[in-house]
Amino acid sequence: MEFYILLLISIGLAMDAFAVSLTCGFHCIKHKKLNALKTGLLFGGFQAAMPVLGYYSGYYVNSYVNSFSHWIAFSVLCFIGVKMLYESFKPDICNNEKTDYSKIKILLILAFATSIDAFAVGLSFAFMNVGVIYPALIIGLVTFIMTIGGFIAGDSMEHYMGKWAERAGGLVLIGIGFKILLEHIL
Repeated sequence: MEFYILLLISIGLAMDAFAVSLTCGFHCIKHKKLNALKTGLLFGGFQAAMPVLGYYSGYYVNSYVNSFSHWIAFSVLCFIGVKMLYESFKPDICNNEKTDYSKIKILLILAFATSIDAFAVGLSFAFMNVGVIYPALIIGLVTFIMTIGGFIAGDSMEHYMGKWAERAGGLVLIGIGFKILLEHIL
């Protein structure tokens, strides 16, 4: 597989992680550089691991996972998006209780939800008899870089846009959830 094709695949797979990392940046409460790195490592790690898992899972897993993976991603992203929208409309006095989306438990769920497509890419690599380790490393690296960039951009936007950034982030997550669902239904 040519490098530029692999790079385009990597960027395409990383777009969901980038959009979600914008949202994580909106909600980062403290230790912003550390949380940007943690988010990048988790998202990049999941994006690198999922093609390898897909590659070695084989044909029988493809039909099983594809039958419900879009519903999992849709549900998780929409739930978090609706929660963000709800929190953005709380009065300022209560807004100190907003969820910190840099918590490891939340990041693991988001990293998994945004990397399900990478599993399918790994399956396609197996069907095309393409090696998986090198592509998985490139996918993970591109996702790592884009996630950190998204996190930093999200943090910067939050200072300028406040509640509107939180609302936009919630809508983006819901939109990504619907995009994933529609891609698998249509």
